[in-house]
Amino acid sequence: MPRRSRIDAAGVLHHIMGGWEGVKALRQEKVYQRNDERILGDGDFVECVPASAREAMEKRYALRSSGFDLERVASRVSEVLGVEPEEVWAQGKYRRIVEARSLLCYWSVRELGIPLSFLARKLGISVPSVSESVLRGQRIAEEKDLCLTKT
Repeated sequence: MPRRSRIDAAGVLHHIMGGWEGVKALRQEKVYQRNDERILGDGDFVECVPASAREAMEKRYALRSSGFDLERVASRVSEVLGVEPEEVWAQGKYRRIVEARSLLCYWSVRELGIPLSFLARKLGISVPSVSESVLRGQRIAEEKDLCLTKT
């Protein structure tokens, strides 16, 4: 039976750099790659990921600190789309209801970090449906140039 090899972060780095000769050559030239075994990518990418995650967390914290919660997001959706607040929570396939719920899902998930499963229970739909709504809400926000916070 052939022996299985385990691929770890060092093995991936070894493979990406062109084998051990490539790694040795880079070390001799004093070129070092930052790596994190949890993140695959080159050094620049590895440094970028934690920074962007930190930015997202800070933005979520700032929004929540200024009073944004699910109800306030729903109120903002109602305001920017010109629908009644209860329509944001209504079920149905009417275009304005679908748009309102989609924008609610997008801003709630992407801006506030509310879990898909929580929204699914709150809206009475499946998690995959919430995921689709997030994508639809993103398109709506981009097409209509809508922002959660007034700017």
